[in-house]
Amino acid sequence: MAIGEEARIMGFALAGVVVCPAADAEAVRAAWRDLGPDDALIILTRAAAEALGDDMARTRPPLTAVMPA
Repeated sequence: MAIGEEARIMGFALAGVVVCPAADAEAVRAAWRDLGPDDALIILTRAAAEALGDDMARTRPPLTAVMPA
């Protein structure tokens, strides 16, 4: 799954990645809360990672990758 600004993540859909456009910090946090148990790899834009802050460390540990700026 990829979470973040739509323009930055939509290309991942071409490779079969589920994309979750999130226009603001609240949308990012909502997408993070909605992760399922089978979501093992989460690709985040830099803004999405910043919006999550410490929430990434406080929840179950999916493998995350933050896209470069």
